[in-house]
Amino acid sequence: MNANEALKKLADGNRRFVDGRPTHPHQKPERRAITSSAQQPFAQVLTCSDSRVVPEILFDTGIGDIFVLRVAGNIVDDAVLGSLEYGAAHLNIPLIVVLGHTRCGAVTAAVEGADTGDHITALVESLLPAVEASRSKPGDPVENAVRANVFLETEILRQSEPTLAKLWETRAIQVVGAVYDIGTGEVEWLDLDRSTPE
Repeated sequence: MNANEALKKLADGNRRFVDGRPTHPHQKPERRAITSSAQQPFAQVLTCSDSRVVPEILFDTGIGDIFVLRVAGNIVDDAVLGSLEYGAAHLNIPLIVVLGHTRCGAVTAAVEGADTGDHITALVESLLPAVEASRSKPGDPVENAVRANVFLETEILRQSEPTLAKLWETRAIQVVGAVYDIGTGEVEWLDLDRSTPE
């Protein structure tokens, strides 16, 4: 499966989820048996830890279909980079999706300048570039920062040397951003301006 096909598969799955007609593919014991010795996911999804954002459900996928990384604010750090590099270079997954979501608590904390005095503060600080990048834009500051964060994290992945940047430049992978609306269930794709690799 190439990146175009992977993206369409995710979009189609999300449409089924939004319409209330999910098919729940690859969730039977046979699938568990097939994937017990190896995995061949068709997409990687970096998203938030929020309990309302469950990629396997909102994209209507099953066991072994998507390689999911979850961290509050869907931020990129070395552990996330290493995991995505493994998926792209060793599992040959052609698509990476950075999936933000509406009403994100981590982004809200960053917009409000929260300082909890613990490790949450470090998480909030990681989101401050997105807050600054979106500060002058009209509209809801949290939703603006959510979108800005998706763009920033997507660019980090595209420029990450040596592995992801090379795969991106040679069109071996596609890296796209999206925002999930926790109210409607719909995924909005943000930056599909570059043709995906074949």
